Amino acid sequence: MNLKQLEYFVVIAEEGQITAAARRLHISQPPLSYELAQLERELGTQLVRRGPRGVTLTEAGRLLHERATRILAMATATAREVSSVGKGLTGTLCLAVCDSAAGLAPGTRLAELSSLAPNVALELREGSVPEVLELVTSGIAEIGVVRTPFSTQGLRTRYAPTEPLVAVMPPALERGDELTVPLAQLEDVPIVCDSRTAAVIDLGQNREPFCVTEDARSVCSCAAAGLGVGLVPRSLLTICDTGPCFIKTLAEKDLDSRAAVVWKADRALSPLAERAVTLLGELT
Repeated sequence: MNLKQLEYFVVIAEEGQITAAARRLHISQPPLSYELAQLERELGTQLVRRGPRGVTLTEAGRLLHERATRILAMATATAREVSSVGKGLTGTLCLAVCDSAAGLAPGTRLAELSSLAPNVALELREGSVPEVLELVTSGIAEIGVVRTPFSTQGLRTRYAPTEPLVAVMPPALERGDELTVPLAQLEDVPIVCDSRTAAVIDLGQNREPFCVTEDARSVCSCAAAGLGVGLVPRSLLTICDTGPCFIKTLAEKDLDSRAAVVWKADRALSPLAERAVTLLGELT
């Protein structure tokens, strides 16, 4: 089993047809069918079921597709990292950022990379905190930006200053004084937040948020549309349109959080990644 076979298999799985996969790979169908048959013989199991309209993955095929996708991504990341080490500030930097830290990273200072090293390219991946940590620990992304709380096991970290959670209030749902609002004063209004925030806030009386999103940036959109009072980290306001909403800081300090740059503790950063960490600074 080699990388070429895995690449061929992934394309077959994504296209669902040998003919379409061959066309995408710019090869003829017979060699592709031969490589698939060789892979099945080597693994001793059927990977696809062939039918009149294409192929479908077997259970073994689905497992291989999942692993092969990750292996190919790691191979690409490894080649990129080795090339970067050898050439200095050139190549591609893979940066993974969680949605709730999007107001802090990549950030304007990271744009300096393009002036310092014109041959540098940035590959930006986004996801939840667990997804970003998986990208970093698997070696696909060299550095990541996440938000507390998260497990630091096996990671090196560089934290940003603490920032509060703010309430994005449609005019009809305004509560509290001019600057702050206790969570208790929001007991009679619908709450909109992301799943990370939903896991740590206590609305009392076994009450659940009205709307929970997977992307923190959607919270501001929901609040601006009048669906409820949105709860987001303050830095997210720099990239989100909140329309006519009032912005007030939550009084509860235990809901404050920090963003952090993370990378694998047992992995030497490439010169490009080291420079990126420096430019990201304290994520302010």
